[in-house]
Amino acid sequence: MRFFDSRFAYTTLLWMLLPYVFFHLWWRSRKQPEYLDHVAERFGRYTVKADKPVIWLHTVSVGETRAAATLVHSLRAQYPQHQILLTHTTPTGRAASEQLYGNEVMRVYLPYDYPFAVQRFLDHFKPQVGVLLETEIWFNLIHRCKASNIPLLLLNARLSEKSAAKYARFPHLTHEGLHDLNLIAAQTEGDAQRLSELCGRAVSTMGNLKFDIEPPAKMLELGAHLRRSFGGRPVFLAASTREGEEDILLSALLGLTNKDVLTVIVPRHPQRFEEVANLITRYGLKMQRRSANESISTDTQVVLGDSMGEMFAYYAACDIAFIGGSLLPFGGQNLIEACAVGKPVLIGPHTYNFAQATELAVASGAALQITDATQLSIQLDRLLIDKIAIQTMGQAGSRFVSENQGATNFASRLMDETLKQKA
Repeated sequence: MRFFDSRFAYTTLLWMLLPYVFFHLWWRSRKQPEYLDHVAERFGRYTVKADKPVIWLHTVSVGETRAAATLVHSLRAQYPQHQILLTHTTPTGRAASEQLYGNEVMRVYLPYDYPFAVQRFLDHFKPQVGVLLETEIWFNLIHRCKASNIPLLLLNARLSEKSAAKYARFPHLTHEGLHDLNLIAAQTEGDAQRLSELCGRAVSTMGNLKFDIEPPAKMLELGAHLRRSFGGRPVFLAASTREGEEDILLSALLGLTNKDVLTVIVPRHPQRFEEVANLITRYGLKMQRRSANESISTDTQVVLGDSMGEMFAYYAACDIAFIGGSLLPFGGQNLIEACAVGKPVLIGPHTYNFAQATELAVASGAALQITDATQLSIQLDRLLIDKIAIQTMGQAGSRFVSENQGATNFASRLMDETLKQKA
């Protein structure tokens, strides 16, 4: 009864926020017009329909969509008679899905967590099994899946101490919601312990799907092409930067001893491309855009990576990579992709989204964690004149990734067992 009351209050709050939902879509569309596409899907109305049994994976945005690649390919090979359905929350996630998988999968937006919208989604696609990746806990969705006898798994789950504290404020809602999932498998033992404490059930540890990702051959070829276009200069990549970080990075780069460095900045969110371009211009630096697809002039100082889905190519083309979202308290971004390409990594102090991966990478010698922009300049200057250190860190990164693989097989086995039980 307490869960019903908690979920009722949760749903009531969602209804109160309904006007904000439309405002949010409109506001985001000012910089990213795609937010106004497929709005009906966000309320459970779909025009596409599967003609085969559906295996459904929810991959919120770009990171989750890319992390799911090996699992998607494994499931397509294992269940050719099924339709793989990917649901997303952001237009960038949907675009990444289209770029990665094309017509191999079906893709739609997951509806907002209103009971009527969730039920429409489930009635329309009738998934044989559903998978939520990372930290996607939607209480009405979980409840309706259980009521409809649709197995729902939370895989590759991660839960920081900060997020766990927030969920703990609503113990009855969180406990019953997590308990209604058929199965939970976490990335790390720490994630598993926090989730177990919230739901009062055993949570297994599966590792991180991101370690299993394979750099696409096409992206490696593109990376080689980009490197040729950059010329013979050392290349420093600032990957997945967030608001405020570009200003800090550009200030730090002006203090580098090596003035021949070509800096490539790839903002995390495409709606910020123009903002970052204007900032680079204000610093008086000569800039070229990746979208112009031109060879880089010898006097160009900064390349703006204003393209989508090419991060592996940027990693392949650089000498040293800094992972954004970590200089300021955004929790960090995925450093595993850079290590997988064999590139040394610099990362800031704020890494709670990838805490264990960062700790392991630093311990293995694949990454250096810096505290501020001054340390970034010092370490970058040091590495740029020490090719042996760059090579050693790159090799350590490759080993670090290979030693932590296996999550895809673990997840595939869990899904296979779930589908067999349902049959």
